[in-house]
Amino acid sequence: MPGLGTLGRLWRGELPLPEAFWTWAVTVGLVINGSTSIACYALVVADEPLSALVVGYLPSVPYNVLATVGVLRSARRADADPTFARFARLMIVPVMVLLSLT
Repeated sequence: MPGLGTLGRLWRGELPLPEAFWTWAVTVGLVINGSTSIACYALVVADEPLSALVVGYLPSVPYNVLATVGVLRSARRADADPTFARFARLMIVPVMVLLSLT
């Protein structure tokens, strides 16, 4: 498991764009958002709406901001493929907003 140093590098845009996008935004983002959504729905069914709100959004929204900023910053790197950088910039914000709302 990577340490906080890797998350700091993601935030600063120091990771290569494919790693920032595919590993951190897509793969880790799906795991975090999927697990928090499942927990949130389970708590709603258990009639625990406040707990559902905290569990559903407290971990996922800050992570989504971190991943979005990291991808956008990595896309500005000089060594980023321009076509992929354009794709990543176009996709990251709507996808992360959608994941944050579900």
